Amino acid sequence: MAQALTMLELSDRCGEPAERLQVWRSAGLLGTEGADLFAPEDLQRIRMIQFLLRRGFELDAIARANRDAGLVTSYAYLLSSPERTYSLDEAARMLGWSADTLGRFLEGTGLNERGAWLDDDDLRALSTLKLAEEAGFPEDALVQLARVYADALARVAEAEVRLFHFHIHERLRAQGLSGQDLVAATAAARDRASPMTEPALLYFHRRGLERAMQEDALLHLQEDADRFDLPGELRAAIAFVDLASFTPMTEAMGDEAAAQVLDRYGRLVREAVRRHDGRIVKQIGDAFMLLFPKPRDAVACALGIEARSANESQFTAVRTGVHWGPVLYREGDYLGTTVNVAARLAATAARHQVLVTEAVRRELGGVPGVTFIPLGTRPLKGLTAEVGLFEAVARTVGEVPERSQDPVCGMELQAAEVVARLSIDGIEQSFCSDECLRRFVAAPQRYVTPRSTT
Repeated sequence: MAQALTMLELSDRCGEPAERLQVWRSAGLLGTEGADLFAPEDLQRIRMIQFLLRRGFELDAIARANRDAGLVTSYAYLLSSPERTYSLDEAARMLGWSADTLGRFLEGTGLNERGAWLDDDDLRALSTLKLAEEAGFPEDALVQLARVYADALARVAEAEVRLFHFHIHERLRAQGLSGQDLVAATAAARDRASPMTEPALLYFHRRGLERAMQEDALLHLQEDADRFDLPGELRAAIAFVDLASFTPMTEAMGDEAAAQVLDRYGRLVREAVRRHDGRIVKQIGDAFMLLFPKPRDAVACALGIEARSANESQFTAVRTGVHWGPVLYREGDYLGTTVNVAARLAATAARHQVLVTEAVRRELGGVPGVTFIPLGTRPLKGLTAEVGLFEAVARTVGEVPERSQDPVCGMELQAAEVVARLSIDGIEQSFCSDECLRRFVAAPQRYVTPRSTT
């Protein structure tokens, strides 16, 4: 049975003075009319009120939104409310941990943001961690795993909420629904969609686990050849790939058009990575960090991305850097000099260029259909030693159609895709849109005249 709370108990658990909670109750945000006790879901309501107040909203506006659209009430309804809450001392005794050990886990996993009280869900999660610790899992490794769970699933939850809001709630609002009708229709749509969440998470986790176990088999086979001093260290090929003109393209074309290009680019990268047994570690804007067990796969993937992107209609160029060496695994990410070098290479690369290090070239030997052009040694930002570089170029059959580059947005255009042309001092400029032409005419000195690419 759910644990009923007095006003003082509620105040103790949420950190708000009883007088302030009484004001919130009078505004219709807490409690049930005529009842002296509070339910556990009132703690969820308080967290939402606290969040909105921190963001600068007035209490009257929050209360009005709750009356009109159930803003606070529906938030508490959607989230599971604990039947009981426990002090940290009670939780430590129930778990069989010392208070210090519990504190380290709470801080490491971010659970301490809820204050000095835990609920049943918290205890169940911590009990699972304790079982893993008793099975031999080191404490720091468990905290890493919990952080990965927290970060990854927070991103999943954000996608669920954002996409539901943009594509369901806003569509209902555009149909003319408002007030309680909108609340009811939104709740009905959410109830229909919610059963998919847990099966989908389990399915994609199983698929990811299958892939991770395959990669782990490779790691076992490498252990005889590679010896590392640090736990979590392995040898891998790291590639960074990004769009050469994404920032000016976004400025010239606008966020929505740039997002469409980014979506095409993302699908292209993901398809190539799957085909070459790689993994996307992370994406930040237009930059992807990729990991491969072998440098041959990384180079083949990079050249595949280059070939596909070069044949895309009205698309900007990509650039890639690849390095091979030891990396350190931490919390779902990979760290170390190998990663830094690959990132610097991508930033150094020119349009359509795939730069690889001497370590990659040495590990690869000969690769059918690929030419490695030596570029000598170069300094890279943030690194003390110069790095030997090569450009990897695919030996293609036939000619690539000539393209011109829009000097404003960086988009590469075939002849039929050119919307406007302008000749200045005998040099012809091509533009993908009238907007890019207008920007160029307004400030031609801002834009470097590009040469045609092939």
